[in-house]
Amino acid sequence: MTIDKKNAGLVLIAGAGNGLGVSLMKKFSAAGYDPVGINRSKADGDVDILQADLTSMKESQAAVEAAIEKYGSPKIVIHNTAQLTIKPFLEMDEGEFEYVWRNMVLSAHNLARASMIPLISGGGGAFIVSGATASLRGGNKFSAFASAKFALRGLTQSLAREFQPKGVHVAHVILDGIIDTPKSRELHGMDPARMMSPDDIAQAYLDLAHQPQSTWTHELDLRPASESF
Repeated sequence: MTIDKKNAGLVLIAGAGNGLGVSLMKKFSAAGYDPVGINRSKADGDVDILQADLTSMKESQAAVEAAIEKYGSPKIVIHNTAQLTIKPFLEMDEGEFEYVWRNMVLSAHNLARASMIPLISGGGGAFIVSGATASLRGGNKFSAFASAKFALRGLTQSLAREFQPKGVHVAHVILDGIIDTPKSRELHGMDPARMMSPDDIAQAYLDLAHQPQSTWTHELDLRPASESF
């Protein structure tokens, strides 16, 4: 699909923080889109970030409506929020478990509820969800994170079956590796050559969003060449 760089349209990116979020903003901007991030906190600089708590339906709706008022109907919506919690199951209280679920699954529900009708009425587009290794298997001390990622994958499958016939390409991307950021380098002490470049991931999202309707990918798994699977 050829992108008209003069008028590509609005891209909503929920979770536009450092790392992949920033790369997504830059990649879609370079392709001619108007990217608008939705974060819990306001960002500094010249990027267009709306502050909203996506676990609130009211705030989710208000953020989407504000972006539409400024740029028109969205063409692409990306759910990239994450709440990584690594903790023994018996040491986790109910509030922590629910917090992880709300920030990943409920936020995706609210974002879809707020954006799906505008996507359809605007002529269709793409709704892309960021998954993880934990979308496919639950690791030791990942009970909250993995259960939320499993649920997010199931939600995305259901959305695809309901809304793809209406022109919305719903895709789930499994990021099977460590994304290269200063924070992850410090945390994992890995060779950057074995990590996932956020700019390369962003390019994959851009390509995914422009697949022709006859060959839509629903689930795309990305990993470094050195990653075992």
